[in-house]
Amino acid sequence: MGLFRKILGTKDKGESTGDIDNIIYSPLTGEVRPLSTVNDLVFSQEMMGKGVAVMPTVGRVVAPCDGEVISVFRTLHAVTIKAANGADIIIHVGLETVALDGKYYEAHVEDGAHIKKGDLLLTFDIDKIKEEGYDMVTPVIVTNSADYQSVDKTEENEVKDGDLLINLIK
Repeated sequence: MGLFRKILGTKDKGESTGDIDNIIYSPLTGEVRPLSTVNDLVFSQEMMGKGVAVMPTVGRVVAPCDGEVISVFRTLHAVTIKAANGADIIIHVGLETVALDGKYYEAHVEDGAHIKKGDLLLTFDIDKIKEEGYDMVTPVIVTNSADYQSVDKTEENEVKDGDLLINLIK
């Protein structure tokens, strides 16, 4: 976590001395991947914004920050959030999974819900979705990336939900 330790002014004991309002925490547990490797041009070419992808190993999505749920997609495969820090975030679980029409997904929040970092948002069955032939890579996108000088992803290869994932530089 060298990048984030430097940004946050983290001491060796893990104490933060900096302002963390610009941090988006991981909503998933899994392997971190650059957006450029996602097999979907909308995400890989950052048409929706900058961010990072996570290949989930646990079938749950938690709130990456405090904020408000703007939309849980009718098909339950994605959720959009307005973060308390001003970031607009979309978490899109899997590629082309809209076609499942909600099968294997369950929402634990509704549109307009006020959320705290770590609140359970969605659960999904990784194995059943994979059996249907879908790629589970999950983009986490800051859709208002243009409002920031930089959208920096963690240097870690693996994250657990709640770990530092994205740092937003104004």
